[in-house]
Amino acid sequence: MERERRIGGDNLGNAGEAVTTTTGGAAPTAPGLERGIDWTGAFWVASGVPPLVLFSIGAVAATVGKVSWLVWVASIALGFIQSFTYAEIAGLFPNKSGGTSVYGAIAWVRYSKIVAPVSVWCNWFAWSPVQAIGSGLAAGYILSGLFPADSVINTWQLTLLDLGAVKSGLTLRINGTFILGAVIMLAVKAIQDGGILRSANTTKIIGITAMIPLLLIGVLPLITGDVFNAHFADHFLPMVPLTRDAAGIIGDGKYDLAGITVIAGGMFLAAWSTYGFETAVCYTGEFKNPKTDTFKAIFYSGLLCVVVYTLVPFAFQGFLGLGHLVSPPVLDAQGAVVKQAEYSGMLAPDIYTNVGVAKVMAQMVHFGGRLGGAIVVTMLILALILSIMTSMAGSSRTLYQSSVDGWLPKYLSKVNAHGAPTNAMLTNLGFNLLLLLMSDYVFVLGASNVGYLIFNFLNLNAGWIHRTDRPTQQRPWRAPTWIIAAGAALSFVNLAFMGFGADVYGKGTLVSGLLFATLIVPVFFYRHFLRDRGVFPPAMLEDLELDGGKSLVRRAGILPYLVLVAGAVVVYVTHRLAVY
Repeated sequence: MERERRIGGDNLGNAGEAVTTTTGGAAPTAPGLERGIDWTGAFWVASGVPPLVLFSIGAVAATVGKVSWLVWVASIALGFIQSFTYAEIAGLFPNKSGGTSVYGAIAWVRYSKIVAPVSVWCNWFAWSPVQAIGSGLAAGYILSGLFPADSVINTWQLTLLDLGAVKSGLTLRINGTFILGAVIMLAVKAIQDGGILRSANTTKIIGITAMIPLLLIGVLPLITGDVFNAHFADHFLPMVPLTRDAAGIIGDGKYDLAGITVIAGGMFLAAWSTYGFETAVCYTGEFKNPKTDTFKAIFYSGLLCVVVYTLVPFAFQGFLGLGHLVSPPVLDAQGAVVKQAEYSGMLAPDIYTNVGVAKVMAQMVHFGGRLGGAIVVTMLILALILSIMTSMAGSSRTLYQSSVDGWLPKYLSKVNAHGAPTNAMLTNLGFNLLLLLMSDYVFVLGASNVGYLIFNFLNLNAGWIHRTDRPTQQRPWRAPTWIIAAGAALSFVNLAFMGFGADVYGKGTLVSGLLFATLIVPVFFYRHFLRDRGVFPPAMLEDLELDGGKSLVRRAGILPYLVLVAGAVVVYVTHRLAVY
């Protein structure tokens, strides 16, 4: 049955604008997207999240030292608790694609037109760089495996721009990693152009192939004695954070402000990987039965991540250990440090950049000598490609839905004949080709994670805001109230990780991430106030429950504003307390 309703009040839509909606029993369909998968399809697309451990396991280990595996366990535990808030708010909007940032933005738009698109934007620029970082790592695995480190193909470089003002040593450059990485990204996009069903089927095949080495890496060293051996105590004890002086000499730290800063840095970077399985709800608008599929998708994706993020870091640390001094620091005549000390093990330079992680993991499996090692590395490359596919599918749908909802430019809402958001994917591709040019992928990851934790903060608080403003709306799955409260509390904990830990990965990381987060303001003003004349599209007004000429109700009062102020205070205070 169709009915006409009048929209009015609070400047969110034209008073008297007629909007036609359907109120039948069928599940509404997200415009342009095809309902072609069930929760298992989203599970396999989201199976690209466990391989994200390859993106940061080395950097986290080299940063925090012997407490590295505890950081990963704690991080995935926090991510699992938070995921239930996301599952509830996703169920409120079975007609939408794009993920939790889209669902959370609808909670915040009642209180601020500016804060709402910040959530969507931060989620996109946090999740999208998986494509650049993953392509760069995959290219690095291939080039380092096929050619010596000092070969021309691994050393040639054309510097385009010096970005030392942003971070010391950062440049835009063209080299073998960029060229091969670009080819990998283009190949993944060709698969994504076939629509979500083809993507889900492809990722299912790659996902099974990729999960095998990750599970073997997590389990076999526990069985073969590579972890529980004479070196176990040296690799895991004492459980204190790492300390490093100006010359790069390491030692056992303390749980003082310097130690807390180091641990927060590990928790900050690990969160980018461990929290990522919330992408499973990006496909709500493409589920055949969104009411039941949404919760199943995020729950089972979360269980898979718990297994991988618990076993793999523990086995990696047990196998490798901190290592030993390889070369002492180099000082000039005045005693200033020219080159810091270098170590082997988890502190090796190629482990920090994560390029050397694949070789170590191939050794952990003990499979077939050099040929077996090459097979394991190849399977890990497939795991990286799986992560790229997951990111490209999820982040492009965030751009698509944000365009449909009136946050971002209209051209992003175009889909191709297969129902894939082609313009959004092209925008993703261009953005990531630029990031692929950057010389420091750990910095890219850190800056993008600033955006991710801003999104995380806004969306965990969107859980209780939706509860307050939509008390009677049907929820396909309702989280226990204590889970919603825990999620809100953890949102501030995550901001503390960001304030303390972001600049552990280079001075300017926090500021760079915050500045990029503000870029949504002119983009949103252009779309909303210049193109749409201050009026949201009809579909967005429907989500805001503006019917019968009623004004917008804000039952939470000033609480959302107090939350924003408190969040800013947490970041400021923790950043001032940090000791680097």
